[in-house]
Amino acid sequence: MAEIVLAEDDDDIRAITAAVLHKAGHHVRAVPDGATALREVRQRRPDLVVTNIELPVTTGIDVCRKLRADPATAELPVLLVSGGLLPGDDRPRDVRATAVLAKPFRHADLTTCVNKLLQAGHTDGRAPVAYP
Repeated sequence: MAEIVLAEDDDDIRAITAAVLHKAGHHVRAVPDGATALREVRQRRPDLVVTNIELPVTTGIDVCRKLRADPATAELPVLLVSGGLLPGDDRPRDVRATAVLAKPFRHADLTTCVNKLLQAGHTDGRAPVAYP
């Protein structure tokens, strides 16, 4: 069982995503914004962060940027989730996100992506993988 911090501002999507990850056997700390996600990461030292790109207070892009800037979290896998990321948007690559998952996604796509990232164990600094 992995420890996952999930940052999603939409209450329904946050609840469903947390339930899917919990059903897959993970412990999930679900939060509504990026600033809270960063606090949770520093307190809990999770195995993975799943964050929406567009969040209030601190965006998912900023969450990833701040995690990469801190030696204690620089290698932490970060899955960026977005319903509005356009082709050619280099922000995920620029902040060294581990992977990107487009909304809407199927539950199976989420769990497959999360499991692959957890098996890899850390980021390698390459361009993010897009699922599906």
